[in-house]
Amino acid sequence: MTNSIDELEYTNLILATGSNTTENHPVIGMKVKRAVRQQGTKLIVIDPRKIDLVKYADIWLCQKPGTDVAVFNCLMNVIINEGLYAKSYVEERTEGFDALKATVEKYTPEYVEKISGIPAEDLKKAARMYAKANKASIIYAMGLTQHISGTDNVKTIANLAMLCGNVGIEGGGVNPLRGQNNVQGACDMGGLPNVYPAYQQVANEEARKKFETAWQATLSPKPGLTLMEIMSAAGSGRIKALYIMGENPLLSDPDLHSVKEELKKLDLLIVQDIFLTETAQIADVVLPSASFAEKDGTFTNTERRVQRIRQAVAAPGEAKPDWEIIAEIATRMGYPMQYSSAQQIFEEITSVTPSYAGITYRRIDKEGLQWPCPTNDHRGTKFLHKDRFSRGRGLFHAVEFIPPAELPDADFPLILSTGRVLYHYHTGTMTRRAQGPSERCPESLVEINPFDADKIGIRDGQMVKVTSRRGTIQARAQITERSSRGVIFMNFHFAEAAVNLLTNPVLDPTGKIPELKVCAVKLEAA
Repeated sequence: MTNSIDELEYTNLILATGSNTTENHPVIGMKVKRAVRQQGTKLIVIDPRKIDLVKYADIWLCQKPGTDVAVFNCLMNVIINEGLYAKSYVEERTEGFDALKATVEKYTPEYVEKISGIPAEDLKKAARMYAKANKASIIYAMGLTQHISGTDNVKTIANLAMLCGNVGIEGGGVNPLRGQNNVQGACDMGGLPNVYPAYQQVANEEARKKFETAWQATLSPKPGLTLMEIMSAAGSGRIKALYIMGENPLLSDPDLHSVKEELKKLDLLIVQDIFLTETAQIADVVLPSASFAEKDGTFTNTERRVQRIRQAVAAPGEAKPDWEIIAEIATRMGYPMQYSSAQQIFEEITSVTPSYAGITYRRIDKEGLQWPCPTNDHRGTKFLHKDRFSRGRGLFHAVEFIPPAELPDADFPLILSTGRVLYHYHTGTMTRRAQGPSERCPESLVEINPFDADKIGIRDGQMVKVTSRRGTIQARAQITERSSRGVIFMNFHFAEAAVNLLTNPVLDPTGKIPELKVCAVKLEAA
């Protein structure tokens, strides 16, 4: 997040897009609702599904799945043509405005209504609301990124925020809501194929030499592969062994038939996890690791806050903290990792990670600090880009709309979109072993609009078959207005109805993320 969670309660307007916030990020969802009810904050929701936040929204833009770029370009079209943009901010702090203006010119409300299904007048109203707010925050999640245009989607909301001067101010910003508790920290630590910690590029010779000195090792200047590229490389034989930590791709990745075949071709599959997941069940070696409550260390949350975690209970059996397992393996393979504690590792992190350099265990003993925190007397950074962007001027990206890779046709007339429900978490590795969540949500459901259900002849509670070009699954129908006509929704928590047997593995060309939010399916009684 460029800004902080608490700022959501004290901004003038929140634009929520691609985020079922109250179910996927309930603490932040509570703050959004409280801002609306207690502070009079305006709320715009852009989502193809009638999520809970719609009840609190001043306006709901219900777009066809995968048309986000057209919608955001339309909002900017209205704002520019009506002279509502932050002219001095654009002139002083950005570049590329003329190219942006030329690109969005054709995305008129009437034109985008035909693409997105959103009434032209609603598009105009939302544009004016956002532009006229003194400070406005955009929050988004994987409903925006899991498309072949995911990178373009993020670029267009960044364009919108800069156009109205909402980046670099308190209460503004472009704020991705991270899907798991330490996703931000994992990325900060170099858990991406092209960077070292703090997003220092592996291709940068100066950065590479710094880490070679720190780690006493020779490092490759060539970026690695992303998750879906790894699976493909395993299938083709280019990758022989795979070490998976805290991930369950046999339930979370698209086109699961192909994923399983690719994993089977490996010479060696190692899974390190707290439970025997679907992926662990086919592994050659399973390494039992400690859960968050069974170890010491730090997590970095969605607002860039680095926080201490402390061991509350002993780990069961032979389970060990992840870092101990990794250090032992590295040592036995000939690269000694002689760490005595998680704190010693954190001290190494601060020595090579400029944004963490001023953070110590003592300073975060009771309350976390938000990076960048470059020195020991720095108080942390509540929001980013206050005086300037990291590159100097903010760059507008002129982005054109492209449709999803797979659209409905005569054989597969419906769109399937996927996501989470309140009571379960990701692939259900933890929550489906807990009695309460399992009682509240015991099975997978297929959300179907009443119009489509009547047309197909499906009753509420009936078992149905959902089929895509990649497979078929069965689940129970739930007739509801939450899903729009022509769109069905399923969660991906249940192995018994593994929705990712159906989803499309086609990738965003830049971010390499699969298009999990849109694929064509057909529906029939089971």
